[in-house]
Amino acid sequence: MLNGWFLINFAHINVIVLKKIHLLIVKSYLGPLVLTFFIALFVLLMQFLWKYVDDLVGKGLEWYNIANLMVYASTTFVPLALPLAILLSSIMTFGNLGEHYELVAMKSAGISLGKAMRPLIILSLLISIGAFLFSNMVLPVANLKFKSLLYDIRKQKLALNIQPGIFYNGIDNYTIRVSHKNDETNTVYDVFIYDHTDQLGNMKLTTAREGQMQLTPDEKFLIFTLKDGYNYEELFNEKNYRNRRQFQITQFEENRQKFDMTGFGLQRTDEELFRKNYQMMNINQLNYAIDSMEKEYRARVNEVAHSIFTRYTILQNADTINKASVGSFSLDKLDQTQREKIFTLALQNTRNLKEYLSVTQNDQRIKNTLINRHKVVWHQKFTLSIACLVFFFIGAPLGAIVRKGGLGLPVVMSAFIFIIFHIISITSEKYAITGSAMVAPAVWTSTLVMLPLGIWLSWKAISDSPILDMDTYNRFFNHFIPKKWRFSVSGQN
Repeated sequence: MLNGWFLINFAHINVIVLKKIHLLIVKSYLGPLVLTFFIALFVLLMQFLWKYVDDLVGKGLEWYNIANLMVYASTTFVPLALPLAILLSSIMTFGNLGEHYELVAMKSAGISLGKAMRPLIILSLLISIGAFLFSNMVLPVANLKFKSLLYDIRKQKLALNIQPGIFYNGIDNYTIRVSHKNDETNTVYDVFIYDHTDQLGNMKLTTAREGQMQLTPDEKFLIFTLKDGYNYEELFNEKNYRNRRQFQITQFEENRQKFDMTGFGLQRTDEELFRKNYQMMNINQLNYAIDSMEKEYRARVNEVAHSIFTRYTILQNADTINKASVGSFSLDKLDQTQREKIFTLALQNTRNLKEYLSVTQNDQRIKNTLINRHKVVWHQKFTLSIACLVFFFIGAPLGAIVRKGGLGLPVVMSAFIFIIFHIISITSEKYAITGSAMVAPAVWTSTLVMLPLGIWLSWKAISDSPILDMDTYNRFFNHFIPKKWRFSVSGQN
């Protein structure tokens, strides 16, 4: 009776201790996970800015447009940042636990590495499910917003910046040149304005000694107030103007010209134009698009086959009729001119058929590439979530084995593993898109390559196998080395 009471209380105490340990491990894991995720996101965002910096600067963009672009871009980088963050944070967490001998204390208390990993396994499963929902529901919308906004920004003109001594053609249908400029008063000197609105070349020119530049309050128009100048114009509406070349000069003391500046603002394109792109679709939309394109692809193949078969049948029937009408047919009975006509006609038909097949083949290759791109994106919806789970099973046992926390060795190891994963992923996806490999095996290659590594490391860590113990490797290799050449950890023969 008393022994039973002690056993019940002891089991209850073990459950409480295990819950506290699990809570400690989860807290130790969440901090590095959030930190490394945002660090990875920041690095990818800086890479994006470095790539598109020339398309962003000098266009007078509003701060909220830049902020929206950064938010949308960061959202599209989650599929790269999340697996890397899980790998790095799991190595850091279990490396810290091993470095401070907390894993040893857990094992001495009867808590194996598998039990210690259990709450993080559940958390990783939840993250994987969330990653799939994000990839299917959020990522297509983020890609749509990001691609459309980036397209509009790259298409936008540079901000108005008239430099002295340089012909400026940023305003549609006008070219402006000034010799000097006072930035404080917006006064320009020795002004030349070429008017190309008639699309006839330099038929109209306005010159002035000086001028004043001023934007309207709504910033939609630029007003040039010119002083002491001339308007030069070739009169091309008169009869025989090419021969007469009438020229009109008008002198003015003050002249105002208004230029439309609406083209300098950010003109948003209708997002519906981008919605049919494969990156902007969820799984249901991808299924529908793939099914439609495959039906169109097969229909085109059948149409080409039917066309060739029909043409061959017609030629065959025509040949049969000719044979029946003329009896035994022989080229030897024809003269040189008739033979040349027959050979020319046959060669022409063959070339036409070859050209037709070549054009059709190129067209089908483009369609097949587009279908493969849709299929690759479809599989990527699932590979993201599975990769998050696989990287946890690589990082957690690896951290327990190396027993090093912080941002030193874990960063190097995680970067090395992730680079290998990313290279395999990009290479296999390119093979899948070009049709050199089947889509499903190619897209899943990188995950399937990393899965055995995660299983092996988990098994080694749970069974306390001495992976990094040099004595074990020395004993193994000493079986194959002569006794006088054997070496030990200390380096002595």
